[in-house]
Parts: sequence; C-alpha cells; structure tokens
Amino acid sequence: NAYRGVMAGSDASGGELADLAMLIEYIAEMPGIERIRYTTSHPREMTQRLIDTYARVPKLVSHLHLPVQSGSDRILAAMKRNYTTLEYKSIIRKLRAVRPDLSLSTDFIIGFPGETEDDYEKTMKLIEDVGFDASFSFLYSSRPGTPAAEDTPADLKTARLMRLQKRIEEQAAAISEAMVGSVQRVLVEGVSKKNAEELAGRTDNNRIVNFAGNPRLIHHFVDLRITSALPHSLRGEIVTREV
Repeated sequence: NAYRGVMAGSDASGGELADLAMLIEYIAEMPGIERIRYTTSHPREMTQRLIDTYARVPKLVSHLHLPVQSGSDRILAAMKRNYTTLEYKSIIRKLRAVRPDLSLSTDFIIGFPGETEDDYEKTMKLIEDVGFDASFSFLYSSRPGTPAAEDTPADLKTARLMRLQKRIEEQAAAISEAMVGSVQRVLVEGVSKKNAEELAGRTDNNRIVNFAGNPRLIHHFVDLRITSALPHSLRGEIVTREV
C-alpha cells in the first residue's frame, strides 16, 4: 500500500502521482474484474484515500491483512515500526466505519528482545480489542546484521506464542460459526483438497468453502449457503433459485 507511480504523460518532477487507491478504482472499472484483493500492507501507509476506497468500491473485498507485530508501543518503537497501537486502532476504527464487516488478519512477532510480560499482555489485549480473524505469528529469531539480540528464554517465547495463536483461533471460530446459515458469494478456485469429488472456493472474507458442484463452476462465482464451520474451512451448498 506504499505504491506510488507517475501517471502516463505526467512530468516526473511534478506530475500527478497514482497511489494504490487510484489503482484499485481503475481496476474496478475493468470489464470482467469482479473481486479485488491485495496484500500486504503497512499501517504507516494506510492513507485516508485508501480507507475511503472501501466505501466507494464494493469489488474491494471485506478482508485486509494489516501487520501490527506487537501491541506494546515500547516494542513497536524498538522494532522501528513508526506507529503506536493507538494509531493502529484508529486506522481500524476508520476502516470499520465505512466497512463494518471488515475481516482483519495480521502478523505478530513474539519474544522480541526486551519483551516483558506486560508487553506481551498488551499484545493480547490488542487481539481482544481488534478482534483479529487470523494471524501469521512467529517467534523472534536473530538475523545477521540486525541490532536486536535474543534475550527471552525459548520455552517462554513458545508458551506465549501458543497462547496467542489459540486465542486468535477461538476468535476465528466464532466468526465462522456466525456465518453458518448465511449466503456467501464464493469464487470457485478448483477441486477441494479434502475431497476430489468436491469443489473449493473462497469467500469475500477469505475463508475456504468446500461444496458439491460441477467442475464447470471453477473460476466462476456461485452463491453458497454455509451449512457448517470447521476449524480451518467452511462447508456449503449451492443456493437454488426458483424461476
């Protein structure tokens, strides 16, 4: 979401700059484009123009991956992330004001050098406050050339990571359960990995749905009624319409 590009025919020194918001608006007008999803993002680059795009462009999915890394301002400063948890939550409030059903996934680094129990609990509180739907969470590990050095015991880091992942999985399960009985517009991506006799598609909020259907539906949209929620996927059935 830091994308910037000089518009064709513009002078690079003072011409009009395109940003991600403008790019999405142009793509949405292209015939045959029915769904737009992008990744990945940095909170620092989540401009008001991009937030407003969620209000103006229905084809932009109600799912955003916005890495936060930690819920502690002290750790965020040590990571040189250049934003605070208050600023992050402010972005989320603005996004959900224009797209209330927005699903959010994020990244966390657990056990960053200097992370205290208080820092970790602030991360857990952020998870509750925001209601993340999914996360890519990892243990901190040293890399050549990085100034930070590991100082948190490995077993403590692992315990913290497991607790964090369990809580986010619980929140994701609650969201999935709330979808049961609803009708979702699903983009059919191919044959199900779980059953070669079934198909699999993706919802607007980035969930996989497995269902019985004709292979000719692959690469097309179909309306599915969600019948059950499983740990990492949904099950659905094709909605039949009366003529």
